[in-house]
Amino acid sequence: MKLIFSILILFGILVFVSQNVWSQKRYTTFEIDAPQLQTTKKIWVYLPLNYEKSTQKYPVLYMHDAQNLFDAKTSYAGEWKVDETLDSLKMNVIVIGIEHGNEKRLEELTPFKHEKHGGGNADAYLEFIVNTLKPHIDKTFRTKIKAKHTTIFGSSLGGLVSYYAVLKYPKTFGKAGVFSPSFWYTNDIYTLTEKTEKINAKLYFLCGDSESEDMVSDFTKMTTLVEKRICKKSNFKQVIIKGGKHNEKLWRENFGEAVKWILE
Repeated sequence: MKLIFSILILFGILVFVSQNVWSQKRYTTFEIDAPQLQTTKKIWVYLPLNYEKSTQKYPVLYMHDAQNLFDAKTSYAGEWKVDETLDSLKMNVIVIGIEHGNEKRLEELTPFKHEKHGGGNADAYLEFIVNTLKPHIDKTFRTKIKAKHTTIFGSSLGGLVSYYAVLKYPKTFGKAGVFSPSFWYTNDIYTLTEKTEKINAKLYFLCGDSESEDMVSDFTKMTTLVEKRICKKSNFKQVIIKGGKHNEKLWRENFGEAVKWILE
């Protein structure tokens, strides 16, 4: 009996260790030069469950603020649980998480300058993704490279720059997840939308009604403009979560549904 008991304990330890090793390997990281930003960027990579056993190519989801996506230890206020969510849904998608630049985050994720807060370096940030990062990813992994298979996704300032990206680079990004977008930053983003005759992208907009005083009104103002310009009505969805606040909990709980809709 002691021998059997010892074997069972050993088996349990091996299972526990193997599960932890597996969970740790659900994402990897690497660093890449970002000449457009005069820095080096750390990139997080999630591969679908069956990636190693298949030969197929996969759509790609580019996400901002990688520190908050996969690991609570590196997150600012809780993680999105991107890997756990996609694993549970068995989603066939590659996720490329781009770490924000810490004190440079506001500059990188804002397309226009704010009178008080400054910023406005998103063009360089997006040029890095489009001209440096994406070619590297497409060369390294089995990706579907066309715009219709390429999504850009983020929240807050990341939501703002994700929406801007589909307007700026429609031939690169055919889809966007726009969570709690910081449209308050400048009116220029509304002006740009008004000047855009057609939006040929698939867009998922989401916010909570308890985020800030102006979130819902800013959100609705933009989605009204977008709805008039979207080429295909079925490619546009807007969701307002009752009681939703501006935090990772809101984004984590709604990430799965958004990705399913975007990729369907």
